[in-house]
Amino acid sequence: MTQIGIMIEGQEGLNWERWRRICTDVDTLGFASLRRSDHLISLMNAPDRDCIECWASLALAAQWTKRIEFGPMVSPMTFRIPSVLAKVAASVDALSGGRLILGVGAGWNVNEHEMFGIPFLTERERFERLETGIATMRDIWTKTNPKPARNPIRLLLGGKGVKRTLPLVAREAAEWNLSRLDPEMFRQRRELLEQLCRDIGRDPATIKRSIMTTYVIGRNQDELRKRAALLSELLPNLRGKNPDEVLATVRPSAFVGTPDEIAGQMREHAKLGVDLFMLQHFLLDDSDALELLAKEVIPAVA
Repeated sequence: MTQIGIMIEGQEGLNWERWRRICTDVDTLGFASLRRSDHLISLMNAPDRDCIECWASLALAAQWTKRIEFGPMVSPMTFRIPSVLAKVAASVDALSGGRLILGVGAGWNVNEHEMFGIPFLTERERFERLETGIATMRDIWTKTNPKPARNPIRLLLGGKGVKRTLPLVAREAAEWNLSRLDPEMFRQRRELLEQLCRDIGRDPATIKRSIMTTYVIGRNQDELRKRAALLSELLPNLRGKNPDEVLATVRPSAFVGTPDEIAGQMREHAKLGVDLFMLQHFLLDDSDALELLAKEVIPAVA
């Protein structure tokens, strides 16, 4: 069964009131999961936007939700010391009753590292830190108390790299994410991942496969154009475009249309072996869009 989850860019205006409302909506409306980014500043050159701390917000999500899986998308090993991250994650997982999915990555944004005085290592050093960090976390989970409710905690790894990333996914991940809507790339990387799993004696079916992308939904063209106008105010690559231009720009790499149209688009992509669509919800106050997805798209896709 193909699932739908929500992803929040937490550095682009997320505050505590919005986070609580989003947690409640996603949990009660029937979505499968809730993920949020782990960054320290806006990535869209908007320093005035709120950016609440990721792991504090995840601890609250453990209390504010009852059934969904949730977690970071993703926590960088550059400013999350692996042993300390393991301890924090174990506490949050125990608090939630075992619903944490721990997304981890090598770190990539130079600006936030410089602003917070965090060394930004070479790509090779960052990836090596990610690999050794995963081993460190698994070791900590055998020693720490409280222990995770699901021990070891399920790991999410994203990326498309064929030399290091996908082999690491095959060895360590419970979920692999591709952060773009590219059917041919997804098919190619999925097939490679399956072969890598077979090479090490792992059942490829034990890895959930997800795609992260944005969406624009509306009951009709007027609603679509209104949401497109709001996106043009938020996303730098869309600024200055009229609503029709926004829709034309995002359509090739996003789910765009009425609920029926989006459900049809998702069903086509699901045929490639997608288990979870992780939808970037940029309009943080738009509860109506979440309700529309939940009531009309989720049943049609499932």
